[in-house]
Amino acid sequence: MKWTLAAVGAAAFFAQPVWAANVKVTPLGGIDGEFCIQDRALIFEDPNGTRILYDPGRTVAGPKDPRLGKVDIILVSHMHGDHLGNMTIKEPNAGTCAKPAITEKATPNSNTVNIALEKKSKIVTGSEMPPFFAAKLKANGGNPKDSILVRFGASKTVGGVTIATVPALHSNGLDPAYIGGDLGKAMKEAGIAGDVGQATGYILKFSNGLVVYLSGDTGMTAEQDKVVHGYYKAELAVMNIGDTYTTGPTEAAYVINEMVKPKAVIASHANEEATKDGKILPKTRTETFKKAVKVPVHIPLSGKMMEFDGNAKCVAGCS
Repeated sequence: MKWTLAAVGAAAFFAQPVWAANVKVTPLGGIDGEFCIQDRALIFEDPNGTRILYDPGRTVAGPKDPRLGKVDIILVSHMHGDHLGNMTIKEPNAGTCAKPAITEKATPNSNTVNIALEKKSKIVTGSEMPPFFAAKLKANGGNPKDSILVRFGASKTVGGVTIATVPALHSNGLDPAYIGGDLGKAMKEAGIAGDVGQATGYILKFSNGLVVYLSGDTGMTAEQDKVVHGYYKAELAVMNIGDTYTTGPTEAAYVINEMVKPKAVIASHANEEATKDGKILPKTRTETFKKAVKVPVHIPLSGKMMEFDGNAKCVAGCS
């Protein structure tokens, strides 16, 4: 029987893991032990040791942040400052959960590029974002080939983790502050941003077989049902719930319950002071989301590592 190219690609993506162990997920938020207003960044560690930083944003205190450790790969869902990192906190626990002290300028490079340069990380993105990162790396003495493209419908294995991209329904303008010079000044005065294509979500398949969906900032999309659930069969989702700028808590709950249908979900990007002393505050978006979702909802408390087996069961560190 002859295999089509599509069948071969699917077989490769869904191939059984060589061994089973846990994927470690560590939130890098603003305040230790809490889920706060600017929190986006997560570190995923594959059982083989590959470490992936997702959306460094503003709560990773640059490349010297003591929580970072080794960073092999950086994923960026889109170019807005709270994901790419136009400014950062000076150090962990600067300010409060509701109002972090974001004082350190990261433009024109971005927090993402500064970390990649220091850590010699690969930056894996989709759409039209890779040329921007390649140019920034080259301009600062890095290797432009460390900016890797994975467009929708394709996948790339880096460090033993298979990475695919899926559409995210969200704007993705590049702030002129990253461009600088006369061009950047003229764009700022005109009120326009650079075009780097569509925002991106990610599908990660780890070496223990765990498949994870990273929503990025998005609304509801048909792909969440037909592609994320139907084709990739994501078992763990990281779902942005912040409302106005992305799916709100009830919309996000619908995505989880009726479209992606994972076995578990990590709430993300709530745009609020969601917890106090590690407990969800009442009448928050986070509480609304957790109550509406039918599968286990895990809250990303900064610095608190969670561990997931190949079936998306949290076996350590989850509240």
